[in-house]
Amino acid sequence: MPYALPRRPHLRLAALLLATALPLAGQRPAAALEAPQPGAVATRKANVVILATGGTIAGAGADVSQSATYQAAKVPVDKLIASVPTLGQVANVRGEQVFQIASESFTNAQLVTLGKRVSQLLKQDDVDGVVITHGTDTLEETAFFLDLVVKSDKPIVVVGAMRPSTALSADGALNLTDAVVTASSPEARGKGVLVTMNDEIQAGRDVTKRVNIKPSAFFSQWGPLGMVVEGKTYFFRAPVKRHGTASEFDIEKIDALPEVAIVYGSGNMSPTPYAAAVEAGAKAIIHAGTGNGSVAGYLVDTLKDLRSKGTLIIRSSRVGDGFVLRNAEQPDDKYDWVVAHDLNPQKAKILTAVALTQTNDTKELQRIFWEY
Repeated sequence: MPYALPRRPHLRLAALLLATALPLAGQRPAAALEAPQPGAVATRKANVVILATGGTIAGAGADVSQSATYQAAKVPVDKLIASVPTLGQVANVRGEQVFQIASESFTNAQLVTLGKRVSQLLKQDDVDGVVITHGTDTLEETAFFLDLVVKSDKPIVVVGAMRPSTALSADGALNLTDAVVTASSPEARGKGVLVTMNDEIQAGRDVTKRVNIKPSAFFSQWGPLGMVVEGKTYFFRAPVKRHGTASEFDIEKIDALPEVAIVYGSGNMSPTPYAAAVEAGAKAIIHAGTGNGSVAGYLVDTLKDLRSKGTLIIRSSRVGDGFVLRNAEQPDDKYDWVVAHDLNPQKAKILTAVALTQTNDTKELQRIFWEY
């Protein structure tokens, strides 16, 4: 039955306006169909290169029950990418096999090689980010090294796995997916080298491996930068230490790293390891001391003597959290020693080696430890 307009003039006008303004049930106005949605921007897939170096993420065990007993660095990068077909939905992905080793076998020469390749790739206009698959044993050292020497704001993400792909509840596929998601994210730009493990986004400078048999192996005393949840990055803080384009170091100017040794502190120590490290060519020694980087009274003269002969002494701590205070426990100014601040011994070793490519002045080295 046709719609009858009311007889009163003012009601008839209101009804006509209503009838012309509203569409039929289930339809949208033409203007609404044609108007762009607020915030809608045409996006393209990012181009991400995966540089494979081996490790557990490329490992294989004899059967599904073996999550801690396996052979690392067995799966080549093409098969690694093919095993996670959803990566193609996230980004345009291609891979390169840089090394195929367990990460405890990484050398300074391989760090430099990897750093130069990452730098080369990020200079290309058709590369938006780089992911490095890596064994977890020295993943934190590689991440920090790249953080110091690669002068780019494009995302660099280092990723590993605690279980081989053959194990039940293997973590590598999701970790790798999260890494590609992060490397594709505009929000990841300028935040330095990142590590994606166990759904978390960690700063490569801060993160360290704390557990050797659980997926929740990586931890930072200052907390993660964010998370990856269902294919989306969520950032909650950003690094404040110098890195990337703000760094004074450049991988293009580094062809080799000087030798730096770590001597682990304990009770009843011997001076022999310090002397042996110098005889083997160490230009600096990281003293991984107890507590606040403490040096036993019977070792002080040994370290003073080594410093007087040119060896740099950096006091770090074997304690997981906190930081070493300068001129506490030992008079660092008097002995011309350096403190590692909040960097653990292995990260202090990386920063010292990189810094020594430019200076061996202790005041400059201490400044570098404060700033990086």
